Amino acid sequence: MNETMICAVGNVATQPVFRETASGPVARFRMAVTSRYWNRDKAVWADGHTNFFTVWANRQLATNTTASLSVGEPVIVQGRLKVRTETREGQQGRTSADIDAVAIGHDLTRGTAAFRRTGRPDRQQASPERPEPTWETRPPDEAGEGAAAEAVERAEAAGVSEEPGPATAAQQALETAMVT
Repeated sequence: MNETMICAVGNVATQPVFRETASGPVARFRMAVTSRYWNRDKAVWADGHTNFFTVWANRQLATNTTASLSVGEPVIVQGRLKVRTETREGQQGRTSADIDAVAIGHDLTRGTAAFRRTGRPDRQQASPERPEPTWETRPPDEAGEGAAAEAVERAEAAGVSEEPGPATAAQQALETAMVT
C-alpha cells in the first residue's frame, strides 16, 4: 500500500483531547511546525511560514500522549500524512492536514525528558524467568566425556535434580549421552 510517511518536528499547539471509543482510546492535538531560515540581511535566524497539523493517536499511544504532552512542548511526530478537502454549502473548500501517528516523542534537542514505562494492561501474568542457556560447547575429550558433561549442564539448567525417582526426559538424554 502506498502511504506518505512523514516526520514532523514542532510544538504542541493545543492540549491533547482524549476520547474512549468503541474501537479503543483515541487522542488528538494540533501541532505547529514553523520553518526557520537564516536572514542574510539582518544576520539572524527568522521564522518562516507555520504549518498546523492535527495529530491523531490510537490505543496505548493515545493514553501515553494525553499523560505526557502539554501546550508549547517541543515534539517529534512520525506517521501517515492524510490531506482532506471539505466543501460546505456556500463556502470555499477547506483543506486540512492530519497525521495518523505511529510514534510521538519529545524533541530532546530543545530540552530533557524523563521516561516512565507504563504497564501493559493486556498481559495477565508475567512469564517466569528462565536461566540463560549456555552457548559455549566443550570440545569432546578422548574418553568422550565432553558430550556427557554438556548433557549434565543442560539437565542442571533445566532444574533436574539428582534425587532418585522416575526418569525424566533430561535424565534419559543424559544417560543416552554417556552411553554414546
